[in-house]
Amino acid sequence: MTAPPRPSASRTPATARGTTTIADRAVRRVAQRAATETPLPGGVRADGGSAAVRGANARVGVTVALPYPSGLDAAALAVQHHVTARTAALTGLAVPPVSVRVRALDRPARGSEEPGGPPGVPSASPPVSPAGPGPHPARRARRPWSPRRLPVALGALAVASGCAVLLYDVVAVHAAGRAPAAWRVRLVAWLSAHGPDGGTVTGLAAAGTVLLGLWMVVLALTPGRRASLPMTPPDAHTHADLPRGAVAVLLRDSVAALPGVTRVRARVGRRRVRVCAELAFGDRRGAVEAVTRAAEDALTGCGLARPPRLRVRLRPGPGAAADVGAPE
Repeated sequence: MTAPPRPSASRTPATARGTTTIADRAVRRVAQRAATETPLPGGVRADGGSAAVRGANARVGVTVALPYPSGLDAAALAVQHHVTARTAALTGLAVPPVSVRVRALDRPARGSEEPGGPPGVPSASPPVSPAGPGPHPARRARRPWSPRRLPVALGALAVASGCAVLLYDVVAVHAAGRAPAAWRVRLVAWLSAHGPDGGTVTGLAAAGTVLLGLWMVVLALTPGRRASLPMTPPDAHTHADLPRGAVAVLLRDSVAALPGVTRVRARVGRRRVRVCAELAFGDRRGAVEAVTRAAEDALTGCGLARPPRLRVRLRPGPGAAADVGAPE
């Protein structure tokens, strides 16, 4: 007696043959490799990335180091377009515009310098022309929103810890026959004596609810990330911001390069920028104009969407009393 033939795989319905799942780690590696393949003069180095696959969609982010010098907005846009298209083609997933974070700038190697030119000058290369439209002046730049991971994590941890402690005590009482914890006995006794109609319970609950509601409203309506300043977006799919600390360093270096200017301090706020410096020698009036011009040029070069107001203060140094001109 022969066994009946087994059904072939071709007779199995397509819905019963299983599904293909692409891990987040695989998509992240594909995106990082695609970032290094971006056709930019000097190459792109991938320093990290992230990926989250949800069904047939994947949200991808890459952290890269771009070649220096190059237009950061154009280079980042080229990386974004290339990684988005390449990741979607290799994985078969629907990939929205990739989030690109520029962590560092790489200078060209000695061998890439132009022959016959001065040392330190890279060879001439064509400008980057990524696929996509140019800047959109009509689009308004907004402050970057914080994901609020820390408040959410702390709140979830507090609630989970309280529930875990209460569940452990209840299970220990009903399953192991242990006596209930003293804190739970006191809590139950206090709640039985102070019902919802009591003034103390009602007042505390109302105050806690109001404070919690106000805190949630503040988190929902404020962007957060106060240490970042929004930059002018090159297109409708790109959001760029610059840390205030980086703007302060750029201002300090630009002003410190002027002759006779020492001990430069820069404080960058969301609406105001203050630059304080000392003048070792030279005319004060001309130095103030030079410092103001250098600081304004540095702020303009940052490409901020809403440049803060600049305030310059220049005071004479210990040995510049004889050379100081008219006060500011």
